[in-house]
Formats: sequence, structure tokens, C-alpha cells
Amino acid sequence: MDAVSASDFESAANIERLAEWLAARSHVTAITGAGVSTESGIPDYRDGDGNWKRSPPVQYRDFVESEAVRKRYWARSMVGWPMFTAARPSAAHFALAGLERVGHVTQLVTQNVDRLHQRAGSRNVVDLHGRLDVVRCLANNHRFDRDAFQTRLRDANPDWNVAPARIAPDGDADLEGIDFDAFNVPACEVCGGVLKPDVVFYGESVPRETTAAALAAVEASDGVLVAGSSLMVWSSFRLVRAAVERSIPVVAVNRGRTRADDLYAFKCEGECGAILGGTAALLAGGTA
Repeated sequence: MDAVSASDFESAANIERLAEWLAARSHVTAITGAGVSTESGIPDYRDGDGNWKRSPPVQYRDFVESEAVRKRYWARSMVGWPMFTAARPSAAHFALAGLERVGHVTQLVTQNVDRLHQRAGSRNVVDLHGRLDVVRCLANNHRFDRDAFQTRLRDANPDWNVAPARIAPDGDADLEGIDFDAFNVPACEVCGGVLKPDVVFYGESVPRETTAAALAAVEASDGVLVAGSSLMVWSSFRLVRAAVERSIPVVAVNRGRTRADDLYAFKCEGECGAILGGTAALLAGGTA
């Protein structure tokens, strides 16, 4: 009982502190990571210390240069896509959308590619690493709806049946011990080019215009809120560095170590849904 009471007290203190910090600002940019979507059932790659807890994701160069890698990726994606699209926004997504509606958060930059922020109602969102619901042609930049491409994948592989699998962080599925040689990957239906999900793979650069939009959001803010991210990738860590260099205070809500622990004004250790949900309720005049 004492441990539970201490935990509850700490959570309430975090909520009150974060609510007070947000209430004192009018242009807060939130930077979010996998921790806001794990509560939606989408797993993450890293543990509480920021280390890999599963095999690293596919590398951009390997995807572009190897047909075998593309077969493996799209086979896993075909199996995982229905589970990925079944995910629903978490309490953290809804809390951030609510904080935007009442003016406490004016811009959101997300590392996630699941579009759950938009589905929860957030409007001013920069998808830093792209969006998984779009497929892009590498030859001529044609873009297609991922649901439509799912139909093409199934039509091209009518006999592809695998046992139920676990969803993986990138919307694909964990498939082990399977020969992917016979899997057929459709080409771009306009020009015959190689198709890739419209997300930033490891080893691939974030589009310049996306980086510019994210940096502009940070530079225009009077505070930055990091939620559910270890900031282990440079594309998000650089945003925090930019804020600190401009004397813009940064706070975080996260469970476990992050790359910027020595840069925060303060950090709320805990689950994003509970802390952000409680903060939104407190600012709305409810109870945490």
C-alpha cells in the first residue's frame, strides 16, 4: 500500500508541475515518440535504457539495393498491416489533441508514422519520419494509398498464408523461419519503379522541407514538451538541442533514460497516457 501511495503521490506531483508549466506558456511544441503509441498496442524498438530490445529495422540502402530485402519487408508488411490499422489512439494521443484545442500545445512534431495523432484530433502535426499509410515510388515519386497497395499485395500472392504473427514497430509482423523467395512485390503501376513505404528508413535522410518545418516549430515556441521518446535518433535530438541553444525550456514525459536527460528543465518519469491525460484534465478544470 505504501508503494502504491508513493507512486500515486509522485504521479500527482508530476501532473501538477507539468500543468503549471504549460499554463505559463502560449506556444509549446510537443515532440513525440513511440511511447505515446505503445499504449495503442504498437511496440517500440528500445528499452528503458534506450538500447535495442529487438532486431534493428531495415536499412534504407539494403531496401533499395536488395530485392530479397524488399520481398522480406513487404511480406512482413502485408501480414502486419491489418493489425497496424486496427490500432486506436491512446490516452496520450487524445490528451495532446485536447491540449492543442485549448491552446496549450500549438504544434506537434512526431517521430511516429502511424497517424494516430491525426486520428485523435491533432491538426498541426509534422510527421518527422513520414507516414506509413502512403506508398512512394522511388523512381518518379508517384504516391499510392497503402490500403490499395495491400489489395495489390494480396492479389500478387494469393497462396501466401502464414500463421498468426505479432505486430512489429513499423507496421509489419514478426515472421521467422519463412522463405520469402516466392513472394511477389508489385511495381509502381504508373512507371514500374520500386515501391517503398513513405517513411524515413534508418540510413535515410529526413526530407529537407520536413526538417525545416520541425525546426521552425521549435524556434517559434516558448517551450518544448518531449513525450514518449528516448531521442536516440538525431532527427529528434537535434530539435531539443536547437531549443536549448535558443534558451527555450524543454521538459519531458517518459519512462526510462533519454539522450537529453541533462538538458531538461525537468522530467516526469512515467507513462505518457496517465501523466498527459491527468495534465489535460487539470488544465480543463477537472481533477487529475
